[in-house]
Amino acid sequence: MSVRTSIKMLLLQENMTLTELARIATETTGTKYTVDSLSRKLQNETMKYNEAETLINTIGYKIKFEKS
Repeated sequence: MSVRTSIKMLLLQENMTLTELARIATETTGTKYTVDSLSRKLQNETMKYNEAETLINTIGYKIKFEKS
């Protein structure tokens, strides 16, 4: 599953828009996030792991790796 799909699914589960995510992430991290930049990174699959982790944490989730 791609980062784009994962973040979109989490946003849907939390009834949150990308605009709200950008606003909350900007407020909590102090780093400027815009809807356009997030959308572009998700669309082009150019988002770095640490940025995806920050956004996912902002939604209230954690990334977890499990050995199968």
